[in-house]
Amino acid sequence: MIARIKLSDKELKNRIFEINHDQDLRGRDVKEAIHAARVKHHLDVKEYKTHLPALKAKYLEVKAQAKLQINKEVTAVKAEKATVFAKLKSEWEAKKATLKKYDKDSAKYKKAAAELRELREQILSNSEIYRRRFKVTKKEAYETAIRIMNEVGIVEPEKRFNQYPFQFSGGMRQRIVIAIALTANPELLICDEPTTALDVTIQKQILNLIKDIKTQRDLSVIFITHDLGVVANMADRVAVMYAGKIVEYGTLYDIFYDPKHPYTWALLSSAPDLDTKDKLTSIPGTPPDMLFPPKGDAFADRNQHALKIDFEEHPPFFKVSDTHYAATWLLHPDAPKVAMPPVLLERITRFQASQKRAAADADAKKVMPETTGEPQ
Repeated sequence: MIARIKLSDKELKNRIFEINHDQDLRGRDVKEAIHAARVKHHLDVKEYKTHLPALKAKYLEVKAQAKLQINKEVTAVKAEKATVFAKLKSEWEAKKATLKKYDKDSAKYKKAAAELRELREQILSNSEIYRRRFKVTKKEAYETAIRIMNEVGIVEPEKRFNQYPFQFSGGMRQRIVIAIALTANPELLICDEPTTALDVTIQKQILNLIKDIKTQRDLSVIFITHDLGVVANMADRVAVMYAGKIVEYGTLYDIFYDPKHPYTWALLSSAPDLDTKDKLTSIPGTPPDMLFPPKGDAFADRNQHALKIDFEEHPPFFKVSDTHYAATWLLHPDAPKVAMPPVLLERITRFQASQKRAAADADAKKVMPETTGEPQ
């Protein structure tokens, strides 16, 4: 029987524990069960705190570095502003002192007065430039928002500007999110599952939009997705991740036509294919609990090609080529030779053959002589 024991607000912040027993809990048994649940909870929390994953520790480290970098940049801008304005102020004082030496009706006075006005405009202009490094006016923010909404394909942005999110379709919401990211004029755009929950037509529009923005703004884009079709359509270089770590890295051709890691094999084998009549290959098991990372390779329990060392030590990256690396012990010189799954090998061979036929047809069309004149 399952007995739900609700602790007080002061005890473990109103958590609910489930304790499995073959009989009802009464009296002292209830108190002992509550005490055991409380002790177990505290031990779990203590173990969690003392075994933080390396990724979490790295995140906290990078976050602290980012704050320091922001403060450093702000300080540098303020110092630059102070230096520039000190120089302009000294020039202003010098020209103002020179102006007093000339007669008001002389040409030299008029020339010095004109230079003084130009210097004053320069000071005001510099003040505005440095102010915009940190904040803008409401009018400037509105104009920028309208311009970027136009850039991402929002129709009638002036009307849409004052609307609420529930008045936008899924595709338009995604465009707005992209527009928000572009307001910072980034050099790197990170897109985390930008096509999730969108229908195929809207997905294509969003992907084309990101491609256009990438070309127009000369951006680099990191695309995070589970959709292998999106990867094949968007990526130049691909990093396959499992349990928070990169397990294989290479060009698009390396990953799709010459994969080396068993997890990459499993991903590509499980993707649907119109020309394959065989049953899709599934990946057995479930992902590990990364609060308590497993020893060795995190994919070992689900890997049918796992070696004994996979359960003891995480594999380093092995070089396949100058652009291709994989973290698997199967690439070690002493490891047994394990071939790619036949289903995946057959699929890759078929894809390569179809690409060669398409290339041959394209070349044939180019060399085919054009015929002119009336039909016989």
